[in-house]
Amino acid sequence: MAYRTFEEANISRRGLLRGGAMAGAGAMLAGMPLGRAALAHNHGGAAAHSMAWPGVTKEVTGYVAEGKVANMLATFGWGTSDALQTVGGGKLTIGQPAMADADSLYRIYSMTKPVTGMATMMLIDDGKLGLDQPLADILPAYANMMVQKTYDGSITDVVLAERPITIRQLLTHTAGLGYGIIQKGPIKDEYERLGLVPGQVSRIPIPGIGRAKPVEGLANFADRLAEVPLVLQPGTKWSYSVSLDLLGRVIEVASGQDFGAFLQDNIFTPAGMTSTYFTVPESEVGRFTTNYGILNGTPLPIDPAAASIYLDQPAFAFGGAGLVSSPRDYDRFLRMLLGYGKIEGTRVMGELAVRVGTRNILPSTVETAGTWIEGQGFGAGGRVTDGAFGWGGAAGTAAFCDFKSGLRAQLYTQYMPSDSYPIQNKFPELVRADMAAMMGGAATGE
Repeated sequence: MAYRTFEEANISRRGLLRGGAMAGAGAMLAGMPLGRAALAHNHGGAAAHSMAWPGVTKEVTGYVAEGKVANMLATFGWGTSDALQTVGGGKLTIGQPAMADADSLYRIYSMTKPVTGMATMMLIDDGKLGLDQPLADILPAYANMMVQKTYDGSITDVVLAERPITIRQLLTHTAGLGYGIIQKGPIKDEYERLGLVPGQVSRIPIPGIGRAKPVEGLANFADRLAEVPLVLQPGTKWSYSVSLDLLGRVIEVASGQDFGAFLQDNIFTPAGMTSTYFTVPESEVGRFTTNYGILNGTPLPIDPAAASIYLDQPAFAFGGAGLVSSPRDYDRFLRMLLGYGKIEGTRVMGELAVRVGTRNILPSTVETAGTWIEGQGFGAGGRVTDGAFGWGGAAGTAAFCDFKSGLRAQLYTQYMPSDSYPIQNKFPELVRADMAAMMGGAATGE
């Protein structure tokens, strides 16, 4: 059976792991000549360090000064230059002396999704997967999926799926799969009963957060997930889901390699990402942040760095929310994307794989009204908005790269849930305002 190639594709409740509500920034930054000017003069990195980000700086330093968070950093870079400007600061752990910086380790949660998405695009580029290939070709258990008649209703009152789940749908949260952090009622309970919990928060039991234990192994995760009805007909509506976690198993089958090892060998090592992990090594605990829960505006430690659940081997490599990384390391991922697959002369991905994966590849049949991405697009695991690609994480992090201006921008902090404070959603707006001010200053010669 033939599948559409890249050339045929169109390229022209408070959540535990939610974090994806970060607004896209491409429309905010598109066409700003200052971005191109910075790129043109930034070969030595001086331009990036001369840029002022007063709005961002005031906001992030204010959060720390007011004791809302232990730390908060924003980073900026241009194009593929290794220059990285950092604003903000704070402590790795409240009451401890160690300071946070661009090499500190953060739980990036759903910022894992674009990484998994790009790993999938690599296999499509290699011809081992097809963008519109039925999932059942890879995982036969998904051949005859059932769908709830009523969203979040009965899990026995179901109908047959009207069309097959495809790889494109998995990449874009349009396969009709559910998410334990999104769904309610019987299907949420079924996800927990079967251990379909693709994420972790703490070794400590936390009130209000389910204590279901994740099933061991990606193969078991995929097999059990196939037993549960879909919450929506495939290809009909954007709905945040476990699809990027399921893609971890797809990657294993298509590549013949363990998912975590595939990421290490094909993305992290060639891209020079030496501080990105599913399990934080004991040797690196000294630069690991503590994660906090916000209770009535007060941060309380829920995952202390020295006793973090991220020091343990996870039940499986969570492709949707499992990674810990540093601002500098994840910036290398963004640099690689802005280099259309290359970083510092090393080819990590094919150029076309990046171009397709960072553009809107939503199926044409999909409804987005009333969703987090209404009026926007979606690529391989991340939001797409007029030239920008990125996503956020459940502990307040966010990252995007803008292909029109060449800007790389990130926000790092550690608190849950991410909507306890507005900063994650506000971050792109602050960036836009500072960019506009800088552009105005450049125009007047200031």
